[in-house]
Amino acid sequence: MSPTNQSDVLRGTLEMLVLKTLTLSPLHGWGIGKRIQQLSEGALEVNQGSLYPALQRLEQRGLIGSEWGASDNNRRARYYRLTPRGRKALGEEKESWHRFVTAVDVLLEASG
Repeated sequence: MSPTNQSDVLRGTLEMLVLKTLTLSPLHGWGIGKRIQQLSEGALEVNQGSLYPALQRLEQRGLIGSEWGASDNNRRARYYRLTPRGRKALGEEKESWHRFVTAVDVLLEASG
């Protein structure tokens, strides 16, 4: 995927990817970005300038919570965790995403 297309896709799905990432365990912001990159086998890279505003939006909506802790290298870091409300929202977003992907696939496979 070219960098331009990648950023367009991430712009619309970043919050869903963050919620999914946090289903595994609480993580600090840098760790969330790395986990997305790892799980996508390097196909997706999250710009930190996009990630932190997304984390703030998710926290303001009550979909994630946060608390301060120590990172692996003993630095102070804010750790984010999924809330029950966030887990429910993730389920709804996944359903919506699957409907969207199916509709696009039907359109792309249509002759004409």
